Amino acid sequence: MNVYDVIIIGGGIVGTAIARELSKYKIKTALLEKEEELAFGVSKSNSGIIHPGTQNPPDSLKGKLCVAGNLLTRELSQELGFDFKEVGELIVAFDVDEIPRLFTLKKSAEILGVQGLQVVDRMWLREKEPNLSHAAIAALYAPTAGIVSPYRMVYDLAENAARNGTDIYTECAVKNIIKLEYSTRAFCKEYSRFEIITEKHVFRARYIINSAGLFADDVAKMVGINDFTIYPRKGEEFLLDKKREYLTNHLLFPLPSKNSKGVLVIKTSDGNPMIGPTAEEVEDKTDLSTSDEGFQNVMTSVRRLVPSIEESDIIAYFAGLRPVSGKDFIIRYEKNTPGFINVAGIQSPGLTSAPAVALFVRELLKEHGLKLTKKKLFHKTRKKTIHLFSEPLKNTKKLISKNPAYGDIVCRCEMVSRGEIEDAISRGAKTMDGIKFRTRAQAGRCHGGFCTTRIMKILSEKTGKKLTEITKRGKGSELIKQDRADD
Repeated sequence: MNVYDVIIIGGGIVGTAIARELSKYKIKTALLEKEEELAFGVSKSNSGIIHPGTQNPPDSLKGKLCVAGNLLTRELSQELGFDFKEVGELIVAFDVDEIPRLFTLKKSAEILGVQGLQVVDRMWLREKEPNLSHAAIAALYAPTAGIVSPYRMVYDLAENAARNGTDIYTECAVKNIIKLEYSTRAFCKEYSRFEIITEKHVFRARYIINSAGLFADDVAKMVGINDFTIYPRKGEEFLLDKKREYLTNHLLFPLPSKNSKGVLVIKTSDGNPMIGPTAEEVEDKTDLSTSDEGFQNVMTSVRRLVPSIEESDIIAYFAGLRPVSGKDFIIRYEKNTPGFINVAGIQSPGLTSAPAVALFVRELLKEHGLKLTKKKLFHKTRKKTIHLFSEPLKNTKKLISKNPAYGDIVCRCEMVSRGEIEDAISRGAKTMDGIKFRTRAQAGRCHGGFCTTRIMKILSEKTGKKLTEITKRGKGSELIKQDRADD
């Protein structure tokens, strides 16, 4: 029996941020993730924007946590070594009648505490954003917006949490949660309130934090909580070639609609601009399909912002699902189910808010009986992961002199070396997507046409798996089908 003080369900950006925060304290914590690797759920399709807090009501929980999270992300990037780049955002107006809305957004954001906001004019835009449509007449400029790699942020948070004592279980989908009676609890030193049945293990815990993303409502129902539903909202996005890295200088937004921030031009931490997303309500929590209609909608909308974007610039299509449940985040201690905390409906700006969500959850735990004593030894920092695409040439030469594997380029499109792939495997990558998310290998224009077989061989060598056992993203996605004589 695996007994913990706290069990976190869900290994995305929110779950790993909570795990890292709780790893500072003398408690026994575990994180359970149903996929083969972390960040394979909602977080894998995140656009990587660290929002400033300009598009949330000032009285909303998500607005307050967004502004706090923006500041905390900067601190975390220094401690954990993931790249944070402050690039700023522009919310663009094309009509004189739209300008009052910019001032309304500015006022609301200033109430939340967003700094440095300006409503800028046509001349400012021509100078600072030359590829923006000349039809743009004004914009709300928020300099504190930034970008990160959402996957690498997840992995760095999880790695640091694990180093500080958090147990992380993957391929560990929760099948049922049993609320324990007092007579059963008495067998534990500090009684457990729950028994968690998973595909591989049985756990007991005093507290459960439900951060299961799209499936948070299903997990909540296991303990009798039925007052919220997660509705998937699909967003199709399109990745541009790295040669368009300097297409824009800022994140570009249209004025938001009731349900969406609109179709954006997104700078990314890896250099490939993205355009999108769409916003479509769907029923299937696994529907990641893209469509011609979605593509045409994005192209039409985005060309209003930047007319020079061409279809030939696009190298990849993908879709993600946002876990929507009402207008605001659901973060609450369930008094009718003592020990259970729901962290649900964490859609945009969930990535930005995640570090602040972690602090919010920590305070809920303290308020409801969990003793949190800081560890005398907490490993606050980690060594920055090596990425050749961001290293100066002189640093690359030093790396190769110490380890020739960094000079063996496996992915030419993204300049990823064998050394980086081996590093990713040693840090926990078990699948081809796990390596892609950590290193960028296979993410270029050729989509792995040059490097896939080499990566598979390296993964096979380092993990002891047969080539026929190597998967894209876990069981059922094997890249090589083994023919059998009796088939």
